[in-house]
Amino acid sequence: MNHFTYCLIRICFVVLITAASAHAQPAKDFQPQVGQEGKDVIWVPTPQALVDKMLDMAKVTPRDYVIDLGSGDGRTVITAAKRGARALGIEYNPDMVELSKRNAAKEGVSDKASFVKADLFESDFSQAQVITMFLLPDINIRLRPKILNLKPGTRIVSNSFTMGDWTADQTANVKDGCASYCTAHLWIVPAKVEGAWQTAQGELTLNQTYQLLNGTLRTGNVSTPISSGKVNGDELEFSAGGVVYLGRLSGNSIEGMTKGGGNWKATRVNR
Repeated sequence: MNHFTYCLIRICFVVLITAASAHAQPAKDFQPQVGQEGKDVIWVPTPQALVDKMLDMAKVTPRDYVIDLGSGDGRTVITAAKRGARALGIEYNPDMVELSKRNAAKEGVSDKASFVKADLFESDFSQAQVITMFLLPDINIRLRPKILNLKPGTRIVSNSFTMGDWTADQTANVKDGCASYCTAHLWIVPAKVEGAWQTAQGELTLNQTYQLLNGTLRTGNVSTPISSGKVNGDELEFSAGGVVYLGRLSGNSIEGMTKGGGNWKATRVNR
């Protein structure tokens, strides 16, 4: 072997060793910056105290499947997983997705917490029992029709921002451990009960605006207005003529009781 060949082999060996060493060294972990640009919003983390409050308001249990829309660094998904729930984070930034996976692994919840890189407006979250989000009001409103078509009873919790004229069922503020963005709003997706219903007493007409109801109960020639009407998931309550009606929707029928103890039933009238 001549000197030139020997030197060439040594150079190649050094290059290979250097490349292998560089490959073995992990790339510096991505570190998100507050205010960094995203697809539709900038990233601002939800304070942990508010994450806890949001999940409390949604009454998250191990039986729930939680989906966080715009999951950022994964803290809401990870917190839900620590409560025993299955949880999914939908995030457009691939670096944030990988960061979230690492964070879940560090917390020992990778079996329950998962993350995908996806566009919210193209994602299917119909299987969730709970949806959490920290998005701008205009995005909430764009998502609202899709949310209102979810299964009745699905719990929606938002950090700070509302759903336009869809009033929240519950609002809470957190003071301890939270300096900014400290308000949580909860909505329960209402069943669609608007329309005409036939009852033993006569015809029930329900007008629905999100979870609020009004209308009339007509018996013979007497029409009695409905007051204090509300839908909570697949359950509804209203007053008519001094009687409080409680019922549950199942398909095209409502069955329930009055607060006086009587049973009542209504069947949807197709027109």
